[in-house]
Amino acid sequence: MRNLRSNSPRTGQIRILICLLMLAVSSRAYAQSDQSALPDAPHAQVAPQAELQGSDAVTIRNTPRNILHDQEGIWTSPLHIHERDLKWLVPFGVVTGAAIVTDRRALHDVVSLNPDFNNPNTNASNVLIGGFIATPVLMYGVGHFTDDEHAQETGILGAEALLDGVAVEQGMKLIFWRERPTMDKDRGKFFQSSAGWDSSFPSSHSVLAWTTASVIASEYPHTWTRIAVYSAASGVSFTRLLGQQHFPSDIIVGSAAGWLLGHYVVNHHRRWHNPVSR
Repeated sequence: MRNLRSNSPRTGQIRILICLLMLAVSSRAYAQSDQSALPDAPHAQVAPQAELQGSDAVTIRNTPRNILHDQEGIWTSPLHIHERDLKWLVPFGVVTGAAIVTDRRALHDVVSLNPDFNNPNTNASNVLIGGFIATPVLMYGVGHFTDDEHAQETGILGAEALLDGVAVEQGMKLIFWRERPTMDKDRGKFFQSSAGWDSSFPSSHSVLAWTTASVIASEYPHTWTRIAVYSAASGVSFTRLLGQQHFPSDIIVGSAAGWLLGHYVVNHHRRWHNPVSR
């Protein structure tokens, strides 16, 4: 397959349009799930799981069907963009475009190129992401053995969001085929078949970490809970950057996509709503 050269003005325009399309997918999916002005606006208390029946309940059995519905809504969302979505599209598109333009310089001028510094950060990111992947399973297990329906719901929705995140980030990787910093003298070119299925854009670690963090912060909207989970998710993103595993724009897009996906799943499927944040 012929590679698309990345040094032409037209390709630069394509990059920006791609980022805007990605944001349209995520922001529109979020907008479909919550029409309130603020992302974490309070919701009214609704019936617990025990009072729900059939396909309305958040259960392991219903999760595969819910994931299919999630993917349909996420990938078709650009077809339903409205003017109000510009408040998400424009600022994020500008930030992402600026990050892409400065990606290579940032890795050279800001992040150390010393393997003795990069490798420990890469290892730290792998350890941290393991915790984010395990958390939904642990939440469900604790809820199951303690009869805590809220914890069970959090575990199920967390797992659903993670699977949605894997599908979205892998789909984006296969669309954008961006070279990793370790390839081709860290040029970070898009649409390179040589990048393979494990390409750079977006950061998988960031998507999955912010997805789980978003679910937990939405289900348990206490101030210190949010600080803890979002700090840990930020740690995953930054250590991927400091490990020279991704460009800054990969991190930005991955983190934003994960945050939006987590909110999308929670606002579409949860039944335990917290009326106030503490």
